[in-house]
Amino acid sequence: MTDINIARATKLDTATLSDALDRLGLVGQCYKIKPRSTSSRMTGRAWTLLYGPAGNPPGTVGDYIDDIEPGTVIVLANSGRDDVTVWGDILTEVAHKKGIAGTVIDGINRDVALALELGYPIYSRDNWMRTGKDRVQVEATQIPVSIGNARIAPGDLIRGDADGVIVIPRDFEDKVLVAAEQIQDAEDAIRASVRAGMSLRDARKTHGYHQLQTRENA
Repeated sequence: MTDINIARATKLDTATLSDALDRLGLVGQCYKIKPRSTSSRMTGRAWTLLYGPAGNPPGTVGDYIDDIEPGTVIVLANSGRDDVTVWGDILTEVAHKKGIAGTVIDGINRDVALALELGYPIYSRDNWMRTGKDRVQVEATQIPVSIGNARIAPGDLIRGDADGVIVIPRDFEDKVLVAAEQIQDAEDAIRASVRAGMSLRDARKTHGYHQLQTRENA
């Protein structure tokens, strides 16, 4: 079944969606989560996993990849840790082959070269080479997690581009998408007016630029 809201979100950039979230008083901007390549783009529904410090004996880092559906965005919460990785080249290769939309990590990944070669979208705090095996373990899957100070629940709509990652909470996604589409239409109209010879000041006034992010109730 076609997910109409995925198609709608794909047409919008994260900056526009961020403005729409601000208008509705929602937090969905994943702070400091950045693409490994500025050419990366992804849109999909979140599948979530929470990591914690490894116990004694240590638990597994997870063999979840075989169960993920194509088009899903894998969301890995590792408390922003930058000393151990939770994603590498084998996971990248399998995810790419399966048609997974991308991976979001509140933490770091390694093996960036293969992700760049395949064009597989990875959004994380950074990259480094040290494995998380025996250093972190899976605590839970398919629960709400925190990614860059934004709450992501299973099934939430995720959009990523060169500027970073946005989560649109499922309960508000229609309102967010409508607001974002209105903002996009207004900005497109401003560009068209300027190209036709209108001053930017007048174009912004004509198309309501200064009210685009004005706070309203979600």
